[in-house]
Amino acid sequence: MLKNIDPALNADVLHALRSMGHGDTVVVSDTNFPSDSIARQTVLGKLLRIDNVSSARAIKAILSVMPLDTPLQPSAGRMEIMGAPDEIPPVQQEVQAVIDGAEGKPAPMYGIERFAFYEEAKKAYCVIATGENRFYGCFLFTKGVIPPEAV
Repeated sequence: MLKNIDPALNADVLHALRSMGHGDTVVVSDTNFPSDSIARQTVLGKLLRIDNVSSARAIKAILSVMPLDTPLQPSAGRMEIMGAPDEIPPVQQEVQAVIDGAEGKPAPMYGIERFAFYEEAKKAYCVIATGENRFYGCFLFTKGVIPPEAV
C-alpha cells in the first residue's frame, strides 16, 4: 500500500498513467468492449485492468492522479448510444459527476460514435478494462499537464 494513492490503482496502471505525456489518451472500458484486441493496437500494446469496479469508480481513481487537458479542450469522451447519440445513460451520468468533482467545475464530456470510438481507442496510449457491466460504460480521456509550482 502507498499513502495517498487510491487502492484501485495497481502498479501496472500507475506505471502507464505516469508514462503518458501531455495529449496522450487512455481508454476506460466496460466488460463488453473488445478491450484485449484493441489494447494490442495501442502504444502500450497490452491490456491493463482495474477489475471488479464500475467505470465511475475506476475513473475516480484514475483522475485522482491524472490531470485532464480541460483548460484547452474537452478532454473526456464517451461512447455514444447507437441511434440515440444525445442520450446520456446512468453509467455516463455517474462518470460525468466524477469528472466534474475531479475538475472542481463542470467539464462536459463529448460524444464519440461507437465505431469511431473503436478507431480512436486503437490510437490511445493504453486501455484499462473495468468490471462495468452496463452498456456504454466506455470513455476516452486526454492527459493534461501539471503546472510548475510558483516559487
